[in-house]
Amino acid sequence: MCFLGFGSYFCYDNPAALQIQIQEDMQIPTVTFMLLYSWYSWPNVILCFFGGFLIDRVFGIRWGSIIFSLIVCIGQVVFAMGALVNAFWLMQLGRFVFGIGGESLAVAQNTYAVSWFKGKELNLVFGLQLSMARIGSTVNLNVMGWLYSRVEGLLGYPGHTTLGITLMIGGVTCIFSLICALILGYLDWRAERILHKEQGKTGEVIRLTDMKDFSLSLWLIFVICACYYVAVFPFIGLGKVFFMGKFKVSTQEASAINSIVYVLSAPLSPVFGLMVDKAGRNIFWVMCAVVATMASHMMLAFTFWNPWIAMCLLGISYSLLACALWPMVAFVVPEHQLGTAYGFMQSIQNLGLAIMSIVAGEVLDLWGYFFLEIFFIACVSVSLLAVVLLYLVDYTRGGSLNCSPRQRVELSKKTHTK
Repeated sequence: MCFLGFGSYFCYDNPAALQIQIQEDMQIPTVTFMLLYSWYSWPNVILCFFGGFLIDRVFGIRWGSIIFSLIVCIGQVVFAMGALVNAFWLMQLGRFVFGIGGESLAVAQNTYAVSWFKGKELNLVFGLQLSMARIGSTVNLNVMGWLYSRVEGLLGYPGHTTLGITLMIGGVTCIFSLICALILGYLDWRAERILHKEQGKTGEVIRLTDMKDFSLSLWLIFVICACYYVAVFPFIGLGKVFFMGKFKVSTQEASAINSIVYVLSAPLSPVFGLMVDKAGRNIFWVMCAVVATMASHMMLAFTFWNPWIAMCLLGISYSLLACALWPMVAFVVPEHQLGTAYGFMQSIQNLGLAIMSIVAGEVLDLWGYFFLEIFFIACVSVSLLAVVLLYLVDYTRGGSLNCSPRQRVELSKKTHTK
């Protein structure tokens, strides 16, 4: 189950690991390069609403996982073919197809987890899945550049052919994940036969009419989510060249610095998850994460301090935010609207990433890395403002977002007795 998403997370950040090589071999500016990320996000602006529906009503969890894994494989092969034949439009098409499979596969993975581990070690399983995904990203950021130079050594020259072969070899991880989907489908079918276990469903009922009932708190959570992730993922997508340029580090070290966010997130996510479960006070933790993220971007923009410091801080705050922000939705939305709310949150996150990836590339091409950092700091500032507003709204309405678990229990008793 953990390896089901390994291939898609490994290949998602292929462009970040090979930014210099892609821009030189395909002869494109940064803004065009960032389209590789943008095209991944576009299909998921809409698909977030349908992923759960497709798994529940159309394919079923087993076929869903296999089909989405297959789409990821096809996308990666088309992406690599685009480089082989020196057609950048084909590379973009590959990323679009890859995006259709990638996020829906994550939904399938979560559905499997719930169907096998509900009421038992579910939080731990989610933590392990996230860790495995982050390990996939980390291995990619540290291995793909080295792999490119080995292929270049064998062929005797760099260029789009070398790039294509490198990406094809990277695609092996997607085939590995497809094999995992097949084995998992067999095990699930076997469990159903022997234990008469029901096939897992996402249970998501998405009604777009629910949107009119969304509270102000929920809209503020959406704003925090959209503005925060924009300052993390596009930055990692462009980070390697930034570290080499500003801090004069080697290619290998730049890759390592760039991947530390994922490295830290692997062990910290389960730990922070447990901490937030026990302590409550979600808004406080989100506030800490957003302020720390802003501090790390400011360090990178205005100082020449060792970049490891800022990136470690970013890694810690990114992990903390994920553990404190996403569960807040469950406190402000009735259970029957959870599917819609989470679908909407992912959709807004992907819309933000799709648009802001292009904007980030444009800012970088026109004004350079210093103004790109200013742009990221501005995004995080909007996020910070939304956190403050969320606290005030929650406080004035007597909400439970910033309560300890015990206070939440007491609050829910009060509302029920009313």
